[in-house]
Amino acid sequence: MLHIRTSLPALLCTLCLSALPASGQTPKDAGILTLDSCRTMALRQGKTMAIAALERDKAHYNRQAARANYLPKVDFMGTYQRTDKQVSILSDEQQQTLSQMGSTLVGGMQQGIATSGLPESMQQMAAQILAANPELAPLLQQGQQMASQYGNLLAGQMAETMNRVGSGIVDAFDTDTRNLGIVSVMFTQPLYMGGKIRAYDRITRYSEELAGEKLRAEEQDIILNVDKAYWQVIALSNKLRIATAYRDMLKHLDEDVLKMIDEGVATRANELTVGVRLNEAEMTLMRVEDGLVLSRMLLAQLCGLDLQATPRLADETLEQIAVKIENVDGDVDHALANRPELRQLHLATDIYSQKMRIERAAMLPQLALTGGYMATYPALTNGFETRFRGMWNVGISLKIPIWHWGEGLNKVRAAKTETAIANLRMAEVSEKVELQVRQTAFAVNEANRKLQYAEKNLEKADENLRVARLGFAEGVVTTSDLLAAQTAWVGAQSDLVDARIDIMLTRAAYAKALGQGR
Repeated sequence: MLHIRTSLPALLCTLCLSALPASGQTPKDAGILTLDSCRTMALRQGKTMAIAALERDKAHYNRQAARANYLPKVDFMGTYQRTDKQVSILSDEQQQTLSQMGSTLVGGMQQGIATSGLPESMQQMAAQILAANPELAPLLQQGQQMASQYGNLLAGQMAETMNRVGSGIVDAFDTDTRNLGIVSVMFTQPLYMGGKIRAYDRITRYSEELAGEKLRAEEQDIILNVDKAYWQVIALSNKLRIATAYRDMLKHLDEDVLKMIDEGVATRANELTVGVRLNEAEMTLMRVEDGLVLSRMLLAQLCGLDLQATPRLADETLEQIAVKIENVDGDVDHALANRPELRQLHLATDIYSQKMRIERAAMLPQLALTGGYMATYPALTNGFETRFRGMWNVGISLKIPIWHWGEGLNKVRAAKTETAIANLRMAEVSEKVELQVRQTAFAVNEANRKLQYAEKNLEKADENLRVARLGFAEGVVTTSDLLAAQTAWVGAQSDLVDARIDIMLTRAAYAKALGQGR
C-alpha cells in the first residue's frame, strides 16, 4: 500500500493570505497601466499632493508680501464724526462780555462823567464867560441841555455799534465742529528697521523652499506607496498563476490515483489524501483571488480611479519584468545632500536664525521717511471755514527702544535656543538617515542573493518534478514522492516571485532613502 504524507505543503503557508472577504462586485476594466502611469495618476490625483502644492503657493505669496516691505507704502484714511457739542475757543462768559462790550464801555464813560463832572478848565472858562456876559447865562443853559440830549443819542449809537463788533468777534470764533471730517493720504518709506525687513524676506524665502521640499517628500512617499501596491498586485497575479498550476497538478494527480485504484495499485485513503490537498489548493486559490481583488482596489484608490475599477498592469506576467541585479554600496553622502527631510530641517534652522535677527532688530533704532496730505472739515488753515482745506507734510520718524525690562533680550535668547534645538534634530535625523540608507542597501544586496538562489532552486525543482512525473508514469515513484516534488516546485516558483518582487521593493525603498524621485 502506498503511503502519502499528511503534512500540509510549505507553499500553502506562502500562498495563503489572511482570510479576506470577497468583494462580490463586478469589476470594471480600467485598461492596462504601467508603473509610470500609476505614479503619474497618483501624483496628479493625490489629496496630500494637492495640499502640499497649495502650501507651496501660499509660501510663495507670503514671500511676495514680505518683499513689499522694502517699498514705500501709501495709505488713505477718512473719518467723519457727529458730536452733540462743538469745540469752543471762547468761554460763555467771554462770549457774553464781547457781545455787550459797547454798552459796557459807554456806560462806564457816562458814569464817570456824572460822578466827576466836567473838567476844571472847562468849568473856569464857563465862569469867566458868564461873569463877563451875564446875558449869556440862558443861552449857555440851553446849550448844555442840547449837548446832553445829543450826547446821549451818540453814546447809544456808539454802544450799539461796538456791541455788533463784539458779536461779530464771537461769531468769528464759532468753530462749528459738530460735523468733523478728516481725509489724509500718508506715505511711509522705511529707511532702517534694524534688519527686520531683510530677515522677514529671508524667512519667507526659506519657507517657500521648505514647502517645496515638503511637496517633494510627499511625492516620494506617494511613489513608494504606489510601487508597493503595484508590485503587490504583480506578486499576487503571479502567485495566482502558480496556485492555479498547483491546483491543476493536484486535479491531474487525483485522476491518476482514481485510475490506480481501479487497477488495484492504490487505496481509497490515497485518493482521500490527494482530495484533501486538492481542497486546500482550491481554498488557497480563492484567497489569492480575493487578495488580488483587494490589492487592485488599493492601487485604484492611490491612482484616483474608481474603487470598482480593475486596473490591469503591464507587468502582471513575471517573465516580462526586467530585474536589475546589481549590488549597491549605500551612498550616505548623496542621501544627506538630497533627502527632503534633512533639507526641511536645515531650512528650519535658517528660519530660526532669522527669527533671532528679528527679535534683535526690535532692540535697535527704527528710522522711516514719512509724508502725505491731510484735509479737514471745517478747515483749520484759514480760521474755521466750513469747507475742506488741507496741507502737505513731510518728516522723519525715529523710534529708539530704551528700556523694556529685558523683553527683547529674552526673546533673542529663546530664538537662539530654538536654533540649537533645530541643529540637534538635524543631527539626529542625519544619523537615522545614514542608518536607513545602509539598511536599505543591505536589503537590496540581500534581495539580489535571494534571487540567485531562487533561480537555482527553481532549476532543480523543475528537473526534480520532471523526473518524478516520469518515474510516477513508469510506476517507480510513489504518489508521496510526486506530491513532494510538486510541493517543492510550487515553493520554488513562489520563492522566485518573492525574490523578484523583493528586488523591486527594496530598490524603491533604497531610492527613497537616497532622496531620489522617480
